[in-house]
Amino acid sequence: MSRDLMLVGAYLLGSIPFAWLLVKAAGRGDVRRVGSGNVGATNAMRAAGWKVALPIALLDIGKGVAAVLLMREVTPNPDWVAAAGLAAVVGHCFPVWLRFSGGKGVATGAGVFFTLAWPTMAVVAAVWLAMLAAFRTVSLASVVAAASFPVALFFIARPTAPVMVCAALTAAVIIWRHRGNLARLARGEEARLGGERR
Repeated sequence: MSRDLMLVGAYLLGSIPFAWLLVKAAGRGDVRRVGSGNVGATNAMRAAGWKVALPIALLDIGKGVAAVLLMREVTPNPDWVAAAGLAAVVGHCFPVWLRFSGGKGVATGAGVFFTLAWPTMAVVAAVWLAMLAAFRTVSLASVVAAASFPVALFFIARPTAPVMVCAALTAAVIIWRHRGNLARLARGEEARLGGERR
């Protein structure tokens, strides 16, 4: 398979809407009609509980891991490998099967980031945990963690310019998909762990 075709494959892999499929298979209807309407594990938990949400989270992470590993089978060039990770996150957030309205990319992005550069992802995970402990707001922790990845990657791995661009774009897509959460944060309306508002 050519590198170009593998990029398309990475997008299609990322676009598999596991939350939509598994919630529907569990007999709980369309996950887009519940809670935030987001096609991801967090909203799936609202719709169908943690026993359905947990495999969805693992599958969404797996999409990111698989996209990177499959591109590495096609080429060892890190620029193309990073591009495949970006394509998977774009696919998750904007899946062709659901009229380009998907999830927020956190789980798939975590899979991509971990497979691209696990030492960097360890730093990002620490940032996520620290933000969650300090503010108890999952969306804020996710946005800050996503933003921290390109910065940590630059200082830890010293990647090529194309890899940095892909990392920054991946983070930007995740942050963009959280724009509604950021607006609620600004208004003090975003839910915190425990159910209260900020």
